[in-house]
Amino acid sequence: MGVVSVSAWSPGSSRASVSLQALRMSDGIMSKAATMEIPISSNGDTGSLPEDDGLEQDLQQVMVSGPNLNETSIVSGGYGGTAEGIIPTSTIKGSGLHQPHPSPAVGGEEVVRGIAVEKFDIVKKWGINTYKCTKQLISERFGRGSRTVDLELETQIELLRETKRKYECVLQLARALTNHFYSLVQTQHALGDAFADLSQKSPELQEEFGYNAETQKLLCKNGETLLGAVNFFVSSINTLVNKTMEDTLMTVKQYETARLEYDAYRTDLEELSMGPRDASTLCRLDAAQSQFQSHKDKYEKLRADVAIKLKFLEENKVGRAVGRRLGVCRARVVSLGHAALQPPA
Repeated sequence: MGVVSVSAWSPGSSRASVSLQALRMSDGIMSKAATMEIPISSNGDTGSLPEDDGLEQDLQQVMVSGPNLNETSIVSGGYGGTAEGIIPTSTIKGSGLHQPHPSPAVGGEEVVRGIAVEKFDIVKKWGINTYKCTKQLISERFGRGSRTVDLELETQIELLRETKRKYECVLQLARALTNHFYSLVQTQHALGDAFADLSQKSPELQEEFGYNAETQKLLCKNGETLLGAVNFFVSSINTLVNKTMEDTLMTVKQYETARLEYDAYRTDLEELSMGPRDASTLCRLDAAQSQFQSHKDKYEKLRADVAIKLKFLEENKVGRAVGRRLGVCRARVVSLGHAALQPPA
C-alpha cells in the first residue's frame, strides 16, 4: 500500500514535501488524544484538563507549519516519488469557485452596436448634406441664392454636350448605312452569280450577261472594302461617343455636384458668420469652416480635371481620330465610284 504525501506548491519554485517533523508531531497529537482520560464531574460535565491547552497549541503549530490547502497537490506513489500522477487540488474544487469567462455573445453585441452607430452616422451626414444641397438648389431656381459660375468652363461643357448629340446622330446614320449597304453587297453578289449563269445558258446574250456579271462582282468586291471602312468608322465613333465623351461628361456631373455642395456650405458659413458670436455659435462656425474648406478643395480639383479632359478631347480625340476615320471612309467611297464607272477588263 503506497504512502500518500501532501506537498505544497508555490509559483516559481518546485513542489516541497511536508517535513517529517510535522508528521511526527501530528502522530503524537493523535496518540495523545486517544490515550488521555476525560474526567466527568458529579454533574456530568467535563472538567478542564491541563492536557487540553497543550493539545490546542500542538494543533495550532501543525496548522501553521503545514502546507497551504489552496496550493496543495496529491501525489500517488511512494514518498518522494516522481511528479507523475499529480492531481491538482484546483480540479477537485467546485467549478463555482472559478471566475466565469466572458461570454462571446457580449463581444458580438458590441461589434453589432458599433456597426449600427457607424451606419447611423453615415445616414445622418448624408441627410444633412442632402438637405443643404436641396435648399441651395431651390434657392438658385427661384433666384434667391448665389451660384458660382466659371463662364469659360461652362461654355466648353455646353459645347461638348452639343457635339455629343451631333455625333450620336452621325453614329445612328452610319449604323443604318452599314445595315443597308451590307444588304446591297449581298444582293450584288447574288445578281452577279445570276448573270454568270445566264451567260452560260444564253449563247445569243452571252457577252452582255458576262459584262454585267463582271461589273456586279467588281462592285461587290469594292463594296466589301467600303463596308469594312464604314464598320471601322462606326466602331471609332461609338468609342468616342459612348466611352470617351461619356467619361468626360461623368466627370462634369461630379464637378456640378461638387459645385452645388460648395455653394451650399458656403451659404451656410456666410449665414453663421452674420449671426451672434457665442460659445455654441463659435463651435458651429469652426465646424462649418472645416466643411466648407473640404468641399472647396474637392470643387477645385474636379474643375481642374474637367478642364484637362476637355482639352485632351478637343485636341487628340475629336481632331485626329475622327479625321483619320473620315479620310479612310472617303477614300473607299471614291474607290467604289471609280470601280462602277470603269468597264471590266
